[in-house]
Amino acid sequence: MMAEVAMATGFMLVLIGLYGALTNRNILRIIVSFTLATTGVNLVMVAVGYMHGRTAPILDEAVPAAEAVARIIDPLPQALVLTAIVIGLGVTTLMLAYAYKLHESKGSLDITKFTELKW
Repeated sequence: MMAEVAMATGFMLVLIGLYGALTNRNILRIIVSFTLATTGVNLVMVAVGYMHGRTAPILDEAVPAAEAVARIIDPLPQALVLTAIVIGLGVTTLMLAYAYKLHESKGSLDITKFTELKW
C-alpha cells in the first residue's frame, strides 16, 4: 500500500514540476520546478524498487546467504537514486549559478527579456 502511495505522489510531483517548468517565466521558478520533478522521479524509482515483506540488503545471521535472494530487496534502485540525488544537486547548483550570472549581466530573471538568440 505504501509503495502505491509513494508512486502516486512521485508521479504527481513530476507532473507539477513539468507544469511549473513549462508555464513560468521566472528562471528561479523554473529551476524549482525542475528540482520538484527530479524529486518525483527519485520517489518513483524508490517505490518501484520496494517489495513488500522483504528486508534490507544486509547479510548477517538473521538472513542466511542461502535464502537471501528470496528475502532481501534489490539494492540497485536505491543506489541509482542516491547517484541521481547527487547529480541533481550538481545540476541545480549549475542552473542557479547561470541564473545568478544572467541576473548580474541583464538585471532580470524573466525569460522573455532574453531575446538575443531568437531568430
